[in-house]
Amino acid sequence: MRSARYGQVAIFVAVAVAIQIAAVLGGKEFLLTQVTMSAYYTLVVLGLSLLMGDAGQISLGHAGFFAIGGYTSAVLTTWDLGLRRGDTLVAALARIGALTTRPGLYGGQLLVVQPWMAMVCAVALAGAVAFVVGIPVLKLKGHYLAMATLGVGTIIYSIALGTSWLGAADGISGVPPLPIAPWVSVSGSRPVALRNYYTACLLLAGAMLLLLNLVPPRVGPALRAIHGAEDAARAMGVDTAGFKLRTFVLSAVLAAIAGVFLTHFNGGIGPSEASIMKSVKYVAIVAVGGMGSLWGTLATSVVLNFLSLRGYFGTLDDAVFGGILILVMLFAPEGILHLDPRRLLGAVLRRARAPAEEA
Repeated sequence: MRSARYGQVAIFVAVAVAIQIAAVLGGKEFLLTQVTMSAYYTLVVLGLSLLMGDAGQISLGHAGFFAIGGYTSAVLTTWDLGLRRGDTLVAALARIGALTTRPGLYGGQLLVVQPWMAMVCAVALAGAVAFVVGIPVLKLKGHYLAMATLGVGTIIYSIALGTSWLGAADGISGVPPLPIAPWVSVSGSRPVALRNYYTACLLLAGAMLLLLNLVPPRVGPALRAIHGAEDAARAMGVDTAGFKLRTFVLSAVLAAIAGVFLTHFNGGIGPSEASIMKSVKYVAIVAVGGMGSLWGTLATSVVLNFLSLRGYFGTLDDAVFGGILILVMLFAPEGILHLDPRRLLGAVLRRARAPAEEA
């Protein structure tokens, strides 16, 4: 069973290599930039798929956790601490090697937090916020839970949009690359585009391996029991509150990691990344791929995010994802991979006949 999961991830890596080769041979290597960004957005969607499909908890605020990761890393790697060298905290960070200097946008040297340390802080903050928020919020069910997470996302978006030191509507720019190894760093620089593409793909493969190994053993049945009948699962001794909270925190951490990587890749972040429509888009993608179907979610997320980033939906981008969510809920609630064409045709005909019969 475990070897099968490793084999699936190996196939995914092989497909990623094939896509890169096809793009290079076809003279379309520039498309790898959008595929790379799609991979980072897919990391958010995978965590949400686990939360919705296995734990049965809907979240309309996951764009907020993405923004917490991105904004925290952006602030720490662009905020000049040079004038605060005498402060106790700054001095302590300097002693443990958590600070570094880099050129500023307008000349001079900036004293900032190391990108990797900033990433650790960003992920820890997102996890802490998810933990604190999750304790009261996850006691709710159904549309009450959706409304509560929507409120959390709205608060984060409002803070990002209205806080001057977060750049307000302009966001934060000038975010430095995130070093991965001596020969590669996460940035949007064209000379390292290929290495960035494989970095994103390997990060996605690692996340898939983690989730595939997490779900099947003891955790998976417990989550599915909670999803199917929470009261019965609790009566059987399942720690429903603990499982739901840990799943919520894990999905928020994945969203924050994606936020950090994409922020360093783009060299900045804006408040639109925390918008409610971003969260709705993530939910729509999970619905299309099939709630709880990690591979279905991964495939549909990469494709739909790529089409969106390439501008195929134009100014109707939000409307398209809203429409997709409605159609999937009406005609393919288990995802398009489980779609039965005959059943779909029958459902359409029944809905078309209903108004005529009522008249």
